Amino acid sequence: MATAKLLPAYLIIGTDELKRNRAVTRMKQRLEASGLADFNLDERDMARGEQDPEDLLSSLNTYPMGADFRLVILENCNRLPKAVSEMLVSYLAKPSETTVLMIIADKLAKNTRLYKAAVKWDKKALVDCTPKKRWELPAHVRALAPAHGKAITQGAAEELVSRVGESTRMLDNELKKLASMVAGPEITREDVERFVVRTAEPKPWDFTDAVCSRNLPKALGLLKMMPKSDYLLYSLTTTRIRELIVAKCLDARGEGGMLAQTLNMRDWQVKNHLRWARSFKMAELVEALRRAVEVELALKGSRDAELALIQWVTFICGA
Repeated sequence: MATAKLLPAYLIIGTDELKRNRAVTRMKQRLEASGLADFNLDERDMARGEQDPEDLLSSLNTYPMGADFRLVILENCNRLPKAVSEMLVSYLAKPSETTVLMIIADKLAKNTRLYKAAVKWDKKALVDCTPKKRWELPAHVRALAPAHGKAITQGAAEELVSRVGESTRMLDNELKKLASMVAGPEITREDVERFVVRTAEPKPWDFTDAVCSRNLPKALGLLKMMPKSDYLLYSLTTTRIRELIVAKCLDARGEGGMLAQTLNMRDWQVKNHLRWARSFKMAELVEALRRAVEVELALKGSRDAELALIQWVTFICGA
């Protein structure tokens, strides 16, 4: 977008803050290079206050002052008043040749008139900022790291996502901080654990991953921070133990590559299962499953459920 001929309008859809901010920043930088950016930039939060369609149309049709183009950025365009939306549709039928309009929305249905009017000029008019799924984020973090002069290990990227959450903007900010604190060329899991404060509520699978990694301090630490859901954690851990038993059996037969298909799961869901299974003896997994019966009785009865869960987790982790 920074070197190609500018389009009359760009539609930025999605909640990936980092990608969205970068698209807007690139356009602002292009305006600054053109000159007199302060006189040729109009930014409006369309969710704040009542917007006058005529005033907005006047801004769109204003000629740039000492610059190649005028930039109008409309944020929070999820639910525009009908009068504003219809004005924009009419404007986009014959837009100003010296104005670039950026329409930013978390969501906008493809069958709306505004969506169709904005993207009709070129396929590049749509800037897709759909957020990545959680399982895709560690790879995304590793791709972001070189921009800060560092590499980051897979384990460190996974730990960063666990601690910071799914906001790509916050992940990038933490990467920038880590890059300034870590002396070596690569950021490790230990670096993340040392320098990054957990701000995201831990997910149940963070706990089960720690148990399967046999990392008792981390598992117990996560258990303390999580909302009280002992039975859910018990159920997920029991399921994971069964999966590791299957993984170990397949691995012994040289058929580890069949694990996802056997469990009817996606490859990314079992990407660590073989490694985890190899850290256990089969007898340990079977005994963990046998002890799960006692834990379930404690969870359903009057005994100390939390203590039973902690003792079980301690056994699984090999302590």
